[in-house]
Amino acid sequence: RALGLPGCVWMSTFDQPCPTCGMTTSFAHAADGSFVLATLVQPMGAVLAIGAATTFWFGLHSALTGSRALEALGRLMGSRAVWWALAGLFGAWAYTLVRHAG
Repeated sequence: RALGLPGCVWMSTFDQPCPTCGMTTSFAHAADGSFVLATLVQPMGAVLAIGAATTFWFGLHSALTGSRALEALGRLMGSRAVWWALAGLFGAWAYTLVRHAG
């Protein structure tokens, strides 16, 4: 809400955080360099923010130098990475649900 975005419809409907609840706040904290706070707000949001920044820098390096570093990074993103990402998302959602209840 501090960014001027509307409130979460899921939260207002179910009175429980959604699977991505806190992601925007977590990204904002990570962008400010507050990685501990980003992780406390939404662990998967912190991981995704770091992943997005890493991909950006690999992409910029590849674009400027012709390096194949981004291609190597892309090879890491196979089906196992998708399953790990889903597990991380549901784990972070469980964390958010527990934090909301307490």
